[in-house]
Amino acid sequence: MDLSIVEIIKTIILGVVEGLTEWLPISSTGHMILVDEFIRLDQSPQFINMFLVVIQLGAIMAVVVLSFEKLNPFSSMKTRQEKKATMQLWYKVILACLPAAVIGLAFNDFMEEHFMTAPVVATTLIFYGIMFIIVENYNKHRRPRITDLAALDYKTAFIIGVFQVLSLVPGTSRSGATILGGIIFGASRYVAAEFTFFLAIPVMFGASLLKMVKFGLHYTGAEILILVVGMATAFIVSILSIKFLLRYIKNNDFKVFGWYRIVLGIIVFAYLFLVGDPTANDIK
Repeated sequence: MDLSIVEIIKTIILGVVEGLTEWLPISSTGHMILVDEFIRLDQSPQFINMFLVVIQLGAIMAVVVLSFEKLNPFSSMKTRQEKKATMQLWYKVILACLPAAVIGLAFNDFMEEHFMTAPVVATTLIFYGIMFIIVENYNKHRRPRITDLAALDYKTAFIIGVFQVLSLVPGTSRSGATILGGIIFGASRYVAAEFTFFLAIPVMFGASLLKMVKFGLHYTGAEILILVVGMATAFIVSILSIKFLLRYIKNNDFKVFGWYRIVLGIIVFAYLFLVGDPTANDIK
């Protein structure tokens, strides 16, 4: 197994970026595409394409660990009613996954071939950054009707799932799209964020499994080490990122993330204007 220290450092950096951006509504895919252009792993394009998705498994395990008791319908610590409520939560999560599963399977390859570019990422960063500011201003004088996860109805859960479809476009942010959908349709910031975290579990597991099947199950020792280091780093950073976001939104809105997206999008456009598009050769 021949893997340099530099390659390990690159993997750790990518893991940190994934762990930070997967849960904050600033687009993990967009950031990974941009960072990958400057910190490119010395591996095959096929492996890198798979790695940038499968690394999300580390991030999703953070949600499972942090919320295991809340997500476990068989816990001996729960009453019969609490177990029933947990099963209902999973039904809502599964229902919300259906739109992205159906449309994602149909258009995933097309989106990867035509939309995995810096200009698309910059555009969506700015657009949804503006949307966050608009929605928060609109929401300022509204009282959310859903202030507890148990009160989230099936209709709203499905609508949030429809918003998740928007994240097929790189730079949108899966968490950003679903949080926006939740807030617009009456959920509190905390409920919208928490449901988004749970919604990510089947979505990311499914996307990662699909990528691994497409890549094949034949890995070199170096590739296995890169996957393990990347996922472990994403897991640790995600723990911190999730805890931070849930504390932050108890007393703050999402405008700061909207402004961050706008500024980053402008920086990317400026770079494209001055230097050119580093992703141009990636389009098939």
